[in-house]
Amino acid sequence: MDRALRIDPAGRRLWSPRTPAGPRPELRRRTARDWFVDAVLFGIAVAHWAWTWHTTPLHHVDGIPGWMHTIDPWVGAVACLSLWWRRRYPVALGIAMFVVLMLAATGLGAALVVVLTVAVHRNWLPAALITGIQLLPSLAFGYENPPPGVTRWAYVTLICLMYLVPLGWGIAVRARRQLIANLRREVERERRDQQQRLDGARRAERERIAREMHDVLAHRISLISVHAGALAYRTAQADAGAGAALNAAEVGGAIEVIRDNARQALTELGDVLAVLRTGAEDDTEPESGDLHQDGRRPPPDEGRAQPTGRSAPQPRLADLGRLVSEAQAAGQRVRFEFLCAPGAAESLQPALQRTVYRTVQEGLTNARKHAGQAEVAVRVEVTPATGIVATVSNPLPPESTAATIPGAGAGLTGLAERLAIDGGVIEHGVTDGTFRLTTRLPWPL
Repeated sequence: MDRALRIDPAGRRLWSPRTPAGPRPELRRRTARDWFVDAVLFGIAVAHWAWTWHTTPLHHVDGIPGWMHTIDPWVGAVACLSLWWRRRYPVALGIAMFVVLMLAATGLGAALVVVLTVAVHRNWLPAALITGIQLLPSLAFGYENPPPGVTRWAYVTLICLMYLVPLGWGIAVRARRQLIANLRREVERERRDQQQRLDGARRAERERIAREMHDVLAHRISLISVHAGALAYRTAQADAGAGAALNAAEVGGAIEVIRDNARQALTELGDVLAVLRTGAEDDTEPESGDLHQDGRRPPPDEGRAQPTGRSAPQPRLADLGRLVSEAQAAGQRVRFEFLCAPGAAESLQPALQRTVYRTVQEGLTNARKHAGQAEVAVRVEVTPATGIVATVSNPLPPESTAATIPGAGAGLTGLAERLAIDGGVIEHGVTDGTFRLTTRLPWPL
C-alpha cells in the first residue's frame, strides 16, 4: 500500500495512506452514493453477461472447445459478482480479469468495469498496465476472429475503443477528485494560516497593550512611591526624635501630589486604552464645545464621565518639558537638554515622537527606582543629520542607598520592541560608574 509517514503532536510516527483524491475506499465506510454507483455498474456488467449468453451463438463458437462454452456463463457470473469488491482490490481484480477474458466472453462487461475502477482509484501507471494486459489478448483474438461483414481493422478499432473509453473516463474522474482534494487542502491551509495570523495579531496587540500600560503606570506609580516613601521616612524620623514632625501643610502637599499622580495615572491609562481600541495614532484637536468660555483647554480628567468616543492626544516631543517638570516637582534632579532643528519636531510622525517620549519616561522611571537622588541628565537631539537620538544617564548610587521600588524588569524590553518596529536601536549599560540609556531612530525619508 502507498503510505506516507506522519508525525502526530505527541511525536509518535504514524503511517497513513497517501491518496491525492482523499481516503481510499477500503479505509472508509461505503456511502449511499457509493452503493448506488456500485449497483449501476454491477447492473451494466450483468446486462452484458445476459445479452452475450442468451443471444444467438457467437461467431467464433465453433473455434473454441466445448468445455469453454460450458463454463463461459459461470465464469462470467463470478466475474460480475466480484465487482462488489472492486473498491477494495482493484488491481487484483484487474489481473484476475485477464484469466476471465481467456475463458469467458460473458465477462467482458465486468472486465471493462474493473478497468474503469483501476483508473479511478489508482495512478495512471497501474491503470495503463491493467488495461494493456487485457487489451493485447483481446486485440490478438479479435484480429484473428472478426465478425462476419466487419473488417479486421474496424473490429480492432472497436476493441480499442471499448477499453480506452473507460480508461480515459476513469483518469478524468480521478483528476477531478484530485483537483477538488487539492482545493480543499488549499482552503484548509489558508484557514490555518489565517488563524495563525490572527493569533499573531492578538499576541502583538497584547504586547502592545502591555508596553503602553507599563510605560504609563510605571512612571506615575514610581512618582507616587517616591512621595509616599518620603512621607513615611519623615514620619519615622519624627517618631524616633531624629527630625521635626511634619506639619499639616507638608502632609497635605504630599497627599495632594500622590492624589494628582494617581488621578493622572488613571487618566493616561484610559487614554492609552482608547487609542489601542480605535487604532488612532494622531492627536485630535478639541472641538469648540470642548473649551471653556475663556478659551482654556479643560483639564485632562475633566468630563471623563461622558466620553466623546475620540482618542485622547498622545505624547509628543513638545510634552518632554512637562514630563521633566513633573519629575523635578517630585524631587528628582533632572538636567534637560533639547536640540531640535527648526520645524523638525512638527514634521515627525506621531509614532516616532511617542517613542522618544517613552524613552525619556522610561529613563526617568528607572533612575527614580534605582538611582535614588542622583542627578539625571536627559538629552534629546532631533536633526536630519543625526536622526533622533535620546539619551538618559545617571551615576550609579552606592549599594546601601539604592532605591527598593519593585519592577517587572520589562521596561527596556518593551522599549526595544518599540524601537524595532520603528527601525531604531537601543543601547544601555554601565560605563565608568554611569548608567546610560540611548535610543537612535532614523530620520524619516
